[in-house]
Amino acid sequence: MCSGKGCRAEATWGLLWNNPKIHTPERRKVWLACDDHREHLELFLTLRDFLKQTVPVAEIPPDAGARP
Repeated sequence: MCSGKGCRAEATWGLLWNNPKIHTPERRKVWLACDDHREHLELFLTLRDFLKQTVPVAEIPPDAGARP
């Protein structure tokens, strides 16, 4: 399900990110996005220099979001 506020659409994208102030460089957190919210969520993460990569949901690495 999309991570956009109040959105209940099926997610088609995985936004891989990390906050360098609290995460190790290799750690990847995941926000899920539908097509309608992808750009907005990417912009939010990019402005904070958190976004690392956007991939289709089927290509989200199995260890993404896991704690090291």
